Amino acid sequence: MDARFLCQTRSPVPSLPRQKRAWKLKHRSPVLAVLTRTPDNNMTGEEKKASHPTDMLGGLTKNTTVYNDSWFAKLAINYLSQRFQDATGMRNSKRDYESLTQTARDTWRKFSPTQQHEVVLQSLNRAIPATISTLVKIMLPQCTFTREYFAAFTTLFFVWLVGPCEVRESDFNGRKEKNVVHIKKCRFLEETDCIGMCTNLCKVPSQTFIKHSFGMPVNMVPNFDDMSCEMIYGQEPPAITEDPAFKQPCYKLCKENRKHSMQCSS
Repeated sequence: MDARFLCQTRSPVPSLPRQKRAWKLKHRSPVLAVLTRTPDNNMTGEEKKASHPTDMLGGLTKNTTVYNDSWFAKLAINYLSQRFQDATGMRNSKRDYESLTQTARDTWRKFSPTQQHEVVLQSLNRAIPATISTLVKIMLPQCTFTREYFAAFTTLFFVWLVGPCEVRESDFNGRKEKNVVHIKKCRFLEETDCIGMCTNLCKVPSQTFIKHSFGMPVNMVPNFDDMSCEMIYGQEPPAITEDPAFKQPCYKLCKENRKHSMQCSS
């Protein structure tokens, strides 16, 4: 089928085979805690917000989501973790998602932010052959159909990586498109509990990889208060120096906060 014909055919929700979701969520009883801090009367509200670590959901809530990964999910997780370890040159003995997050922590401790971006890009290039990404880029040039296809594909096949998600509608160039993926509570952010790892080991390299390998711009917009995230296909992300995600201090109880400052990208 001619790629140009696909671009002229707009479907509200691209036709994809339905997959049974293999994950199940269980909730533990929440642990309530009250944290108090003596306010500084000499600071404005904005200054207080910018100078203190994030004290909303991340790092404070103990009601962690429990995933019962299927054999396919475990296969995908371990495959990505091994490619990640190949790129870093570091190994760990953990399995499944714990192995992936341990590799992320090891990478965060050893490499600078710029090096972290490169390491993750290397691991993604190892995981997905260039022949496949090149074919996708040729067959699916950027258009309404492709943006909606990418969004639907993400919600169906990457729940094991980011957690439950859904397609949402947005205004794109003056028209409605279902080109947004809303991740309800990002699994990677919840497991690592670190804003710096989110921005440097997920957001930046993922945006770069998807655009360069598949020809699709994407802007990932995390919400660090509730750990949700939106992937907006077709939208160029802002520069790191202008991205609000990089002006956010980390969670109070982040285990890696000794390396944090207001400028996570520095």
